[in-house]
Amino acid sequence: MTDFQAIADRVELGALCAEFTDAGMMRDFDRLASLFDEDGIWRIPEAGIELVGRDGIRRGIERSRQLWEYFLQTVHPGSIHLDGDTATGRAYIVEFGRLRDGSSHLNHSVYHDSYRRTADGWKFTERAYEMHYVDSTPLAGKASPALGEVMPGKLSD
Repeated sequence: MTDFQAIADRVELGALCAEFTDAGMMRDFDRLASLFDEDGIWRIPEAGIELVGRDGIRRGIERSRQLWEYFLQTVHPGSIHLDGDTATGRAYIVEFGRLRDGSSHLNHSVYHDSYRRTADGWKFTERAYEMHYVDSTPLAGKASPALGEVMPGKLSD
């Protein structure tokens, strides 16, 4: 690949997917919503979720995260197909956590993405989550303390 714009676009799109996971993990719901185009759509069909527009996505993710005792998601790069100022791609997801109702989840999934180049950089126009494996076996571990808490045995600053 010798097209430097295509290389830059691929790097930026990979960073967009990583930024989505980071914003979700850090509970930065405004940042997460800003990664979508104004009328972007986030779908999780298996859960009956379809969030539309930045405001809908922001409200939906905040409401959803309140259901979780703890949650961890990692993203792994997939394919990217560029077509000028639009693109499609996939990102592979592993996530696990425990809901406040005590149920546990380990998912291996794929995000099917559509992107658009905007004046503010690449944005998602659609993210569609497809589960490939779900394990609801109770997780034996426990969550570490919330951000900002001092862990037992650790000296504070």
